[in-house]
Amino acid sequence: MASTQKLVLGALNVSYNFHFAGLLLITFVIASVCGKQYFQGLLMIPYGFVQHCDLFSGRWVYDNVSYPLYKGKQCSFMDDDFACEKFGRKDLDYQKWRSQPHDCDLPRFNAFALLKKLRGKKLVFVGDTLNRNQFMSMLCQIESSIPQSSSKLSHVRKGNSIIFKATEYNAAIEFYWAPLLVESNCDDMEIHHVQDCIVRIKAIEKHARYWTDADILVFDSFARWLGSKTTLLWGSFGSSDAIYKEVEMRLRVYEMALNTWSDWLENHIKRTKTKLFFMSLSPYHKNGEDWSMDTGGNCYNETEPILSEGHWGSLTDRGTMQIVESAIQKLETRGLKVMLVV
Repeated sequence: MASTQKLVLGALNVSYNFHFAGLLLITFVIASVCGKQYFQGLLMIPYGFVQHCDLFSGRWVYDNVSYPLYKGKQCSFMDDDFACEKFGRKDLDYQKWRSQPHDCDLPRFNAFALLKKLRGKKLVFVGDTLNRNQFMSMLCQIESSIPQSSSKLSHVRKGNSIIFKATEYNAAIEFYWAPLLVESNCDDMEIHHVQDCIVRIKAIEKHARYWTDADILVFDSFARWLGSKTTLLWGSFGSSDAIYKEVEMRLRVYEMALNTWSDWLENHIKRTKTKLFFMSLSPYHKNGEDWSMDTGGNCYNETEPILSEGHWGSLTDRGTMQIVESAIQKLETRGLKVMLVV
């Protein structure tokens, strides 16, 4: 079986710093389109830097000089779901933690270089709140460099999509809400916290037709698959002859959904045009015992990251990641490459 190509994003800490994670992810995404020399332009990295520095081996450091990369309260693209300061959070030190690689320094993000490399292209994030966070952070970083008042930036919500455009560069960056990739009763971007998840395990076209013309696709889908039971639907929502079946084989159902996703990619993606990525799950961070709290503790009132390198959390479900890796390996044998970002 072919080995899976990986980028290791999540090993630094259980709590994602989305300023940093989004920065590294998009660096490698666009580099895959524009070639290795792209690193020099986007982040102003000297020649040979990437070959001699492991950007993903490092530690969290507190930096109240150069961070935060943007101020959430001033970002016009920030959704209320993520607007902590807007709704009264006083402790903002969480914004000032950055990753420090062991053997080098990570240069600053360059929004103009990013948009230049995205000229005439379309980048689409697809999935749940993890990718929505990545998307939102990227837009805020761009806006902090190119103020919206310049009329060069715009964004609009349309159905399951949030569409950002930089008109001067003819560049589009989009987020598409599809938390299970296939169709489900969780597909409303605003009203999706349903108690009983119902999935049309073989149906994806309703969503996927909006991804066909993308130059770069970044997928993720994990959180909604962690429940103990899932209801499968054969037929259409609201149809009198639809068949519903509640199943407890969570990992098997997830595998079936990824098979539907894989089949769509194989039949619709232009291999010479579109670059594909799949983001890993966020490490579990609700069990306080993992960072030496008393039994029964959680992350409430925690204000600093977990500093132990490689932390995953005792309850992190790695079985789902193994299923993703297997699906990506099978796609590669069918001539389609997907980069797994772990």
